[in-house]
Amino acid sequence: AKKHNPKGKFRPWLLRSAPLLCVSFIALWSVPSLFEGLSLVCVLFGLKILYEGAYTMFNIPMGSLLSAMADNDQERATLSSARGFGSAVGNAIPVMLMPMLIKKFGQTNSTGYAVGAVICALIGFAMCLGHYALTEERTVADVQDKEQQNIKITDIINVFRVNRPFLALCIHGLCICMMQYVSNTLTNYMFSIVYDDLALVTYGSIASAPFMMITLLGGPYLAKKFGLEKFIRIGLLAGSVLYIGLFGLHMITAVNPYVHIIISNMALGLASMSIYMQWGLVSEAIDYNEMITGKRTEGSIYGTFNLSRRVGQTIGNSAAIFLLGVIGYDAELKIQAAETVSGIKVLCVLLPGIFVLGSWAAFKFLWNMDKETRNKIDEFKKAQKEQ
Repeated sequence: AKKHNPKGKFRPWLLRSAPLLCVSFIALWSVPSLFEGLSLVCVLFGLKILYEGAYTMFNIPMGSLLSAMADNDQERATLSSARGFGSAVGNAIPVMLMPMLIKKFGQTNSTGYAVGAVICALIGFAMCLGHYALTEERTVADVQDKEQQNIKITDIINVFRVNRPFLALCIHGLCICMMQYVSNTLTNYMFSIVYDDLALVTYGSIASAPFMMITLLGGPYLAKKFGLEKFIRIGLLAGSVLYIGLFGLHMITAVNPYVHIIISNMALGLASMSIYMQWGLVSEAIDYNEMITGKRTEGSIYGTFNLSRRVGQTIGNSAAIFLLGVIGYDAELKIQAAETVSGIKVLCVLLPGIFVLGSWAAFKFLWNMDKETRNKIDEFKKAQKEQ
């Protein structure tokens, strides 16, 4: 907030962090293989921290940039959908590339991973530079008032107290990432233990792709029709109902694997709409915070929201592995106990549904952005521009 770079408030950070992100990613997937034992572990942890730091250095200004590019729900929904579409394409590149390289070089040969990292990093670096070149900050207010420049760490603590939309987003981020990472970690166990066919995972991935593309392409239109927050909330509730309904079906009958794939992917797709479209709501929380506190702290708010997501990811990953032990899973057994099979169904179907329901509840009972509040924000922003 204290800087007045002619190239913008956030865009310069994209240019600064992109080379660090590229180099640290390549190093993470290549350098540790030159070491052994404890030194390998130390180098791996050090490079992982370096990469995550570079990623955060790029990701926070990149996410905050949306609030500097868009003024209304439709623009924010369109940009959020574009971000989600780009993310889906970006995720697809290593998914398609790495199996081919691993097959060529071998699963335990570090060369394949290093080559894949170089290719992905260079593609990503080019995209990052394109992101910098093709974006423009249009709505960042010129900070002149000394009180506005006086940004303190306690301001973030105060945001949790006075900014209900931001609090709702943080709870949502926590819940939806726990759902996402529990599902990602345990899906293989569902198909290998309950259905004894790990190849079904591939069919699940194929089935989810068209639904996700339809959601991303139709998201801006639906957000315009219903409102961005309501559109997300409907998707979360529908996803939770499908998850919990599917679990009930598993409890009363043997569910056909393809029926499970269709229903579970519909549930995941509906819930995941919030992941791809939530960035527009972060911009609303930033605008609301500026109106009630007099300070526009995009980076701090986006960074704290992102931290809540990281906490959710960590809890989701850790809880998934811990709960496998709780339900009695034993990797040495070819056939798991009946209680373990039932436990897998709870972890893979019911638990994600509960997490998604928690995300829905955050928007239903904490989110307080209505038409009247949005009109006040618009009047505030108009007055700011006229000053």
